[in-house]
Amino acid sequence: MHLMLLGAPASGKGTQATRLAQRFGLVHISTGEMLRQACVEGSDLGILAAEYLSDGQLVPDHLVVELVLDAIDRAPGGFIMDGFPRTLRQAKAFDTMLQQRDLPLDAVILIEVADCTLIERGTGRRIDPVTGQIYHLLFAPPPAEIAERLEQRDDDSAQVVKERLYIYQHTTSEVVTHYQQQNLLTRVDGSGPPDKVFDHIFGLLSLNPRQAEQ
Repeated sequence: MHLMLLGAPASGKGTQATRLAQRFGLVHISTGEMLRQACVEGSDLGILAAEYLSDGQLVPDHLVVELVLDAIDRAPGGFIMDGFPRTLRQAKAFDTMLQQRDLPLDAVILIEVADCTLIERGTGRRIDPVTGQIYHLLFAPPPAEIAERLEQRDDDSAQVVKERLYIYQHTTSEVVTHYQQQNLLTRVDGSGPPDKVFDHIFGLLSLNPRQAEQ
């Protein structure tokens, strides 16, 4: 199975991608996490990416495509894309990658959430530097004993969250249209509880005729 989740920052696509990957036995390819890991490791790619991420800007296409290409080649059992593509140029490059490998997309899920909710979700996220676990001050508060050590990522500050949302809205509309024209796109309301959103997506995928054949 080859899936793609689209959605604005803090739409919950990462949470849903993780659960769907576990349920269907897929490799979860998160470009955001791969880029952040590259930054931590201090690789040449990471140093370049850090300059863009710290300002809430999109990382250049050629850097992201390099990461995605490697990840796909290490996912023979199927994958779920999270955070890619973000531009029409990336989408077309991704189409070419899949065609060269005879790996057709089975479904593209667009998770939609109101802007005010996205900002509230994004600015409230905190990460545990010890375990890497992500919490939210309102929706998924941490245990009291670790609360003081939690950190806010630079790209979760209010200014950066708003900038990322602005960029998303002005670049991803073309991506949405691109997959609509291929009859692959399905819109899902992501404003509800994660379990409800997951059940909705899982139901859609279970009814997908292409999946029934596999």
